[in-house]
Amino acid sequence: MLRLIFLAALAGLSRASDVLDYTDDDFESKIGDHELALVEFFAPWCGHCKRLAPEYEAAATRLKGVVSLVKVDCTANSNTCSKYGVSGYPTLKIFRDGEETGPYEGPRTADGIVSFLKKQAGPASVELKEDAQLEKFIADQDASVVGFFADDKSTAQAEFLKAASALRDNYRFAHTNSEALLQSQGIDGEGVILFRPPRLSNKFEDGSVKFSEEKFTSNKVKRFIQDNIFGICPHMTDDNKDQLRGKDLLVAYYDVDYDKNPKGSNYWRNRVMKVAKSFLDQGKKLNFAVANKMMFSHDVSEFGLESGSGELPLVAIRTAKGDKYVMTEEFSRDGKALERFLQDYFDGKLKRYLKSEPIPENNDGPVKVVVAENFDSIVNDDSKDVLIEFYAPWCGHCKNLEPKYNELGEKLADDPNIVIAKMDATANDVPSPYEVSGFPTIYFSPAGHKMSPKKYEVSISCSKHQPGELLSVVALTIPSHHSLCREVASPATSSPT
Repeated sequence: MLRLIFLAALAGLSRASDVLDYTDDDFESKIGDHELALVEFFAPWCGHCKRLAPEYEAAATRLKGVVSLVKVDCTANSNTCSKYGVSGYPTLKIFRDGEETGPYEGPRTADGIVSFLKKQAGPASVELKEDAQLEKFIADQDASVVGFFADDKSTAQAEFLKAASALRDNYRFAHTNSEALLQSQGIDGEGVILFRPPRLSNKFEDGSVKFSEEKFTSNKVKRFIQDNIFGICPHMTDDNKDQLRGKDLLVAYYDVDYDKNPKGSNYWRNRVMKVAKSFLDQGKKLNFAVANKMMFSHDVSEFGLESGSGELPLVAIRTAKGDKYVMTEEFSRDGKALERFLQDYFDGKLKRYLKSEPIPENNDGPVKVVVAENFDSIVNDDSKDVLIEFYAPWCGHCKNLEPKYNELGEKLADDPNIVIAKMDATANDVPSPYEVSGFPTIYFSPAGHKMSPKKYEVSISCSKHQPGELLSVVALTIPSHHSLCREVASPATSSPT
């Protein structure tokens, strides 16, 4: 009997969580106990919350004693969640000494959470006093920024620490006042050096870069870091992907693994870098990166590529505007295929890649079917007002909306000036300036103003809306000359919810 009790207690201990569970009753009294805490506001039924849970738990265990991870169930503790403006799940926020300091916008994997919060814990910049500490600091897998100052009260050091505090979320900082360290790095009085990760060492760029401005300001230091931190061709990971995306970027996807196969990872990266440097030296503007094709399998599929098991890199470009270009020629070890691809890109000879379903052979229904290949001809027809729904086949709200949306199309079928349309956003690329982050998403694209579509902020996905209500809502946006306004008796009485 005692043995059973012992085993039961042991099992209970093995299931003990390192995530602190706070409620309306104790949140305010306990959150101030933590110098630094990450708080997840969640709902038990939320699918994203369920996916985050094991990563959050693993991160809490690894950070125990360093940073506290807290969770609050918003379905049972609405007062706390309301106070902190929680409107979706999961919402993650950072607290310092009981005060909210901002949203957590870092990675949602255990590794990413740990890496992010370790940078948040303690001072923004670590003080180094001897060679061994410097060597250990710059040996990290991420780049390191070190400030060297003869006077710890100098304005230059204050500006450096200000920059470190502003950028601590993404980069690693240290500083020193050691005369020996200043001499070893050839620093006369004050300076900043950015050390690139040793594992990414290559012959195409220096392993470190010195801040060369005569005057120290935090803005100049930040600009120096952001201009140089990644070098010619960084390794894109979950931690830094958001910093790399959003600009014209070429990525070579292959079996990048710097833990298990650093030599093989650099073999292909060096071939990309050689070609990249030749174009950058010509003044061509493009960013480069390498990434693990399995970790970024979603990206690979978005380019219509098959990740497979081949060793050759798969290469694609995504511009800041969202245009995509895919290298269809097989990557060659001499780099010639990549050279030809880049030359065609810069010469404007490449055709944009569109993920698209086939254009329907028959498209005479009341709701026009739009795919990526016919988007311009239907939605961007400058002579017509177009209402377009972006949906997902598996979306329950979209299925509830379908009969109401079809009725809308039927009521407007005889109006030559308006088109009611729909597009499967999971099977087709959604062009700029449309942004789709949930389903259904509906836009009105007015004639003559195709680059300024209006997004509906109306909760038409809710099942409470009947066809007549939907028509009233739509009538608020469609110009008065359309027949829809005559179909609805009093459209002005319907207000968005």
